[in-house]
Formats: sequence, structure tokens, C-alpha cells
Amino acid sequence: MAVRILFGTESGNAELVASDIEDALAAETSEDLDVDDLANVDVNAFNSDDRYLIICSTHGEGDLPYSAQPFVAALENEKPDLTGVRFAVFGLGDSTYENYSKGSERVVAALESLGASRVGEYGRHDAASPDDASDLAVAWAPEALAAFE
Repeated sequence: MAVRILFGTESGNAELVASDIEDALAAETSEDLDVDDLANVDVNAFNSDDRYLIICSTHGEGDLPYSAQPFVAALENEKPDLTGVRFAVFGLGDSTYENYSKGSERVVAALESLGASRVGEYGRHDAASPDDASDLAVAWAPEALAAFE
């Protein structure tokens, strides 16, 4: 059973957060950790034994970030059966925009429409706050993993 940390990013923030989560978890566990860009994920290769942590930013007015666009398009076109697949989400956004954190919510909707289930608390970072995205995500990750138990 692996922990797969998948990120969707426009400017690299979600990738940085995913890498920081990987570093923090590697210091705490001997579990197999894997980080990958959603743009590189084969939507037919999800494994219900793995645990998925999805880190996704929002671009513009609630749009998917560039690297998540092919992933969501593949889900919509190929429609894999994701029954039994579970995932947790950490969204990045800016609350000064009307559609705060909608990019990650669009990924969630696409996964859930194919039978996958979100677990744990929905982690979020607001770029309009003084909080550091990586600090929040690193604190969120162990709690998210515990929700898979």
C-alpha cells in the first residue's frame, strides 16, 4: 500500500507543497511515497489499495490549473471505474476571488462522479492569509492519512 501524492499546479505552488509533504512524511514513516503531477497520471491505473493525497491549486476565476486539465479531461473521456479508490484533498486558492479553491473542487467532483470517495478533512490554504501553504499542508497530511484507517 503506497501513499501517492498527486499535484495539479499552474505556477508551481502545489508542486512545492506536495514535495514538502513528501519530505515530512518520509521523516515519519517507512511507507512507499510517490509524488507525481496530475498531468502524468494514468486515470486507469488507480489502485484501491493505495492512499491518494491530492494537492491542487486554482487558476483564474475557479479554473483548473494547467497540469490538472489533462487529468480531468481523461477522467471525463475514459470514465474509469474508481469504486473503492479513496483520496484526501488539499486545495490552494485565494479568497479574494469569487471562486476560491474551485480548482481542487473540480478535481474532487470528477473523481467522485466515477465512484471514488474523499476521506478526511478538506485541507485548504488561502493565499490572502498570512499562513504558509506548506506549513498547513504538512500539518494536514498525517491527519488525512489517518482518515484512511
